Amino acid sequence: MVNEDREKPGVLRMADVRRRFDRAAATFDDASFVHRHAADGLLQRMSPMLVKVERILDAGAATGDASRRLAKLYRQSRVVSLDCSGNMLRASRKKRTRFSRISEIQADAAALPLRRGSIDLAFANMLLPWLNDLDVFFDSVNRALRKDGLFVFSTLGPDSLREIRAAWATVDRGEHVNAFIDMHDIGDTLVRSGLREPVLDVDYLTVTYRTVDDLFADLTRSGSRNCLAGRQRALTGRGRFEAVKQVLSGNGGEAVPPLRLELVFGHAWGGGPRPTPGEFRLDPSRIGRRRR
Repeated sequence: MVNEDREKPGVLRMADVRRRFDRAAATFDDASFVHRHAADGLLQRMSPMLVKVERILDAGAATGDASRRLAKLYRQSRVVSLDCSGNMLRASRKKRTRFSRISEIQADAAALPLRRGSIDLAFANMLLPWLNDLDVFFDSVNRALRKDGLFVFSTLGPDSLREIRAAWATVDRGEHVNAFIDMHDIGDTLVRSGLREPVLDVDYLTVTYRTVDDLFADLTRSGSRNCLAGRQRALTGRGRFEAVKQVLSGNGGEAVPPLRLELVFGHAWGGGPRPTPGEFRLDPSRIGRRRR
């Protein structure tokens, strides 16, 4: 488990992450349209890739929508749905058929409880924003992935939710929005872990809401509220929250300006043991970008 240093900006409190997603399990499917949109993008990007798939890991599986889609796409495969939330996995179990080749495991994605080289395809849709240490996770993926196995993932880039971050900054100096990692830093971490030939690309999604209340309701129902260790431990004062709503809605208006999400998609190949420190260095600026 990553040390939860409350003094370090951007660190998540993992107990709060689990609790948020446990509470959101019953409403997640109704509010997780960004999650589904990103899964669509990953599956589309996977379609031209040739890889023999028998054992699949869906890391951060939530209620199992991607697990079921992967099981349908690779009909002879076995899928492991892994999530930190027991309630999410129970919801996933209820949705799969009796004879499905899907199994659920509740575990920390940073310490995958899988044998070395036991996975052909590792799928991580919108999991990275909920991890404290990408090095640890990518090392774990590389260990579990067979050599030449495929790792695909999606996440949010630093341009995401700038509107909400800026609105809170007018009210206090607390932490309210996750610190999303730049694409090139992700690529550098993939290479450090021993994963090979990383390719990353960026897409943008604009989301609109009728009211600010609708926006925050969706964040709650999808489990995406503040889990940062550096946040104020007391309940957010109603006055400050109302002030944020005023800023977001244009000082009194009802409409919410469009929110822009930077969606980062990537894949890399299993490369065996992690390289010895200092063995080689790859400039992240040379990481390939997928042409669209």
